[in-house]
Amino acid sequence: MVAKPPRCDKLVDADSDGPPAYHRAMPLQNRVDPFGEILFADPALGLFMGNRGGRIHTGERTLARRRWSSRQWICCVLDFKARHRSVWRDGYTELFFLDEVTALAAGHRPCFECRRRDATAFAECWRRGLRLPARPRAAQMDERLHQERLDGRDKRRHPLAIADLPDATFVVVDGRAFAVRGDSLLYWAADGYAMRRPRPRSGTVDVLTPPAIVAALAAGYSPRWHPSCVEGGAERC
Repeated sequence: MVAKPPRCDKLVDADSDGPPAYHRAMPLQNRVDPFGEILFADPALGLFMGNRGGRIHTGERTLARRRWSSRQWICCVLDFKARHRSVWRDGYTELFFLDEVTALAAGHRPCFECRRRDATAFAECWRRGLRLPARPRAAQMDERLHQERLDGRDKRRHPLAIADLPDATFVVVDGRAFAVRGDSLLYWAADGYAMRRPRPRSGTVDVLTPPAIVAALAAGYSPRWHPSCVEGGAERC
């Protein structure tokens, strides 16, 4: 059995300036799924956190109407230099992802502050995948990603051949999000990959992961998966 991620109230107690506490009963609406534009409440924390450039929550710790503050959508580690933050208090809005594969599908990139090694590797794979003469800066990647991840306020979908997609790409099948992993498609759920189905050998699918990130994945970037992705962690359909 795959261990569940810790609950979101184990990161930081938003009602205290001291160490994290565990008494909060209701999770905040701070989880992000592969479709990216949907923020929902769930008790599982996930493996990564991040933000969308600033604050998108109200003083009552509810989600505001807007879904981003800037084009800087990043994916961060849960713990960095022993810093403690009060979730959804002052400053940016903390968001949480099941794993890095989910964050990439939503259009977030690795953070250059808390994940510099991963961010540098990502930028280099971006360069190779898109055949650029130089490694892109963060702002250049953010500019392109903002165009690729959104269609107005909705998630942009990209029709691509499924046979050409690298592992860790998210696709839509029957209205649900599946991650490509080898010969399988893994169904995404809030607390892990719940089931798997065979990957079609041909055909076109709607892809959620922005094409520039797909290119970086194809060029060798290896994101961190939730442990439920392994064989046996997700049941076969």
